[in-house]
Amino acid sequence: MKAAELFVRCLENEGVEYLFGIPGEENLAVMDALLDSPIMFITTRHEQGAAFMADVYGRLSGRAGVCMSTLGPGATNLVTGVADANMDHAPLVAIAGQAGTDRLHKQSHQVLDLQELFRPITKYCARLLTPHITGEVVRKAFKVAQTEKSGACFIEFPENIADMETDEQPLAIHQSVMPEPAADRVQHAAAIIATATNPLILAGNGVVRAHASGELAAFASALNIPVANTFMAKGVIPFKHPMALGTAGLQSLDYRGYGFEQADVIICIGYDLVEYHPYLWHPSRDRKIIHIDASPAEVDAAYSVTTGVVGDIRHTLPRIAKLSSAHAGHDLKPLRGALVEEMDRHSNDLSFPVKPQKLIWDLRTAMDREDIAICDVGAHKMWMARMFRCDVPNTCIISNGFASMGIAVPGAIAAHLACPGRRVVAVTGDAGFMMNSQEIETAMRLNVPLVILIWNDSSYGLIEWKQRNTYGRISHVKFNNPDFVKYAESFGAQGYRVEKTDDLPILLERALNSDTVTIIDCPVDYSENDKLTEKLGEPICQI
Repeated sequence: MKAAELFVRCLENEGVEYLFGIPGEENLAVMDALLDSPIMFITTRHEQGAAFMADVYGRLSGRAGVCMSTLGPGATNLVTGVADANMDHAPLVAIAGQAGTDRLHKQSHQVLDLQELFRPITKYCARLLTPHITGEVVRKAFKVAQTEKSGACFIEFPENIADMETDEQPLAIHQSVMPEPAADRVQHAAAIIATATNPLILAGNGVVRAHASGELAAFASALNIPVANTFMAKGVIPFKHPMALGTAGLQSLDYRGYGFEQADVIICIGYDLVEYHPYLWHPSRDRKIIHIDASPAEVDAAYSVTTGVVGDIRHTLPRIAKLSSAHAGHDLKPLRGALVEEMDRHSNDLSFPVKPQKLIWDLRTAMDREDIAICDVGAHKMWMARMFRCDVPNTCIISNGFASMGIAVPGAIAAHLACPGRRVVAVTGDAGFMMNSQEIETAMRLNVPLVILIWNDSSYGLIEWKQRNTYGRISHVKFNNPDFVKYAESFGAQGYRVEKTDDLPILLERALNSDTVTIIDCPVDYSENDKLTEKLGEPICQI
């Protein structure tokens, strides 16, 4: 068979259901081979959209999402989504066609060294220089992408290699097993926790990837230790859980408010440094830090680990809890009470434009607990991170490592494909929406029902927020928008504009129960940003 046919069989062998991308001249052989495959090729309108779809599919499924482009500009368009997946530890395999190997040694039309381009933003990248290594390269790419810490891998496929013949077959898949934690490290961690005065848990996205949210909740209950979660770990402990403090990492005073200032022992579980910089919650560098994760701790001056317990988080937590002892209590209940009060305060506020708190209240009320919100990047992300309550992991997807705008609309399409029984809302600012709004056509073509909730302020709102806080004036952040209702209708989708605040819950309910794409254009009152700054300090999240 041709190498392109073997390549597609290797993808089938890995359990690939969807391949997101755009056909091109240098991937013609692969595109033809896909016609005889059960893999569904999702033709997107931009390669960045394809990469974001693969990114979110990987986050939600735990299996590598796959995206493909042609060479040159097609491949460079993949970069942002691939970097996002790699930094946020979403399993992804990106594939790009390439010119024939007979012209890679010289300056040539659309030719870039794609291995060198993708090397800094992936865990593994390779070029297929002979058809006989196809099985090895594909198997390694998927194995590395899906092994903790998961991330992105890249394969460059020259067009002349794709047409060559080979007798090779896909390699057998052997699933790696997460190692058990070392007994002495478990004992050491348990002893530190038992003698702590004010221990605090910081839970990260690694708990979600390890499917250890149940163990985390049980651990916190058994030892009576409060839990603050990162943006990417929303829902990892139900917000209704008595030990849940909510999402930290939004404002400068979170260090004080969430108890990091008082804590003598900070237990970091499944935490990645890109989620919430250690110098922000551990500026004194004098607390004891326990690192519990699938891999050793990253080196950071503010993250000096007292003991590290490396292994399967699901097994580590109950073993530590069994050897340690419960604490009498903690004094952070006022924080939780204040947060709940803040969430509830604007539930009946009908002022217009809509306040962020009210927008989130109505959205949370309309959505079921297992419905999925894909949050774009901007000022709305700050409010969603803080105030959107989650009881289930991966029901509020927030990009916070690379934090790239434009993820919400393509991500929502992928969320529907990964979790077809659950309703999906793309929560986005007007700026982020316009970056990949062309993928509405993809959703309509696929008959994917989803809701796109646009927080409309005709500005790069978060940058305006920071400009006002830093310099007292704004610089070049304002813009004009199209008529979003007419824009939706031009795709054949539904469009609604919120004219008064009490319309919002009615429109959300209508949209969530629709069988097509629905855009809701909602004017937002971001004057609340300044009030939040006065109360909680400067925003510290990077966008």
